[in-house]
Amino acid sequence: MIFEHEIPSGSRLYFDESARIKRRIENSAAEFLEERGYREMVTPLFSYHQHESFDDPKALIRLNDTDNHEVSLRADSTADVVRIATRRLGRSTDFKQWFYIQPVYRFPTREQYQIGAEFLEGDFPKIVADATALLGRLEIRPLLQIANIAIPKMLSEEYGVDLDALKSMHIERILEAGHSWLEPLIRIHRVEDLADLSTYPEAVARELEKMREAVAGLEYAPIVVSPLYYAKLRYYDSLVFRLYEGNTLFATGGTYRIAEVRAAGFAIYTDACIAEKMSKGTL
Repeated sequence: MIFEHEIPSGSRLYFDESARIKRRIENSAAEFLEERGYREMVTPLFSYHQHESFDDPKALIRLNDTDNHEVSLRADSTADVVRIATRRLGRSTDFKQWFYIQPVYRFPTREQYQIGAEFLEGDFPKIVADATALLGRLEIRPLLQIANIAIPKMLSEEYGVDLDALKSMHIERILEAGHSWLEPLIRIHRVEDLADLSTYPEAVARELEKMREAVAGLEYAPIVVSPLYYAKLRYYDSLVFRLYEGNTLFATGGTYRIAEVRAAGFAIYTDACIAEKMSKGTL
C-alpha cells in the first residue's frame, strides 16, 4: 500500500531549511563558475545518447518518443553538454567552458542533483583546481583522490588482469596475474610512492608519470593516489579524480574524449553538500 504522503525511494524532497541551503549552494556555484569563465547550459531532460556513456545500460530509465525512437531520462550531463556545444551550437559559438546545475536520473527512481563543468580542450589541473575551489567556497574540504583509468584498462587488455577484479579491487584475484610489479603497484597510496617508477613496465610507468605530473601541478591537500581505481563512466580514458570524506562522495571528474573532442570536467554532488551543511548547521 502506498500512502498519499509517500515519495518513491531514491527521489529527493527539499523544503524549508534544506531548500534554502540548496538554493544558496546553487547560486554560489553559478556565481563562482561565471567568475571562472564558464557559461551556463541547461540540457534537455530526454536524450538519445545516454547509453553511450554507461557500461551497464540498466542504469538508464528508458522510454520512446513520438517516432518510436528510444530515449532516456538524463542520467549523465557530460556527454550531452559536449555534443550540444560542438554539434548543435558549434556553428554559432566556439566557446569552450560550460557549466550546468541540474539533476540526473538513474533506474529505477534515483534522483541526484549535480553542479558540473565541462572545459572543451581543457586540462586536468585546471578542472581539479576549479572543483576544489568551488567546494572550498562552500567550506567543504574533502580528501582528493587522483587516479588514471588508463592503468586498469591496460592491465586488463595487455597484462591479463581480470577487469572485474580491478573494478571490485579484489587483491587476491589481481595478484593471480603473476606479475612481480603488481604488488608494489597495489601499495601505491601516497604521492611519495610515485617517486621511483623503475619497478614497472615502461607503458605502466608512463601512465604513473602522468599521475605524478598531475599531482605536482596541484595546490591542494590532502591527496591520495590510486592507480588501480576504475571509473565506471565509459568516456573517461586518462586522469580522473574523486573528492570524498568517509563514505560521502562530494565530486568526481577527469579527462575524457567524446565525439572526437578532448575535454575535462567535473560534477559536484549537490545532495551531499546539502547534507553536509545541514549536519553542521552552516550556510
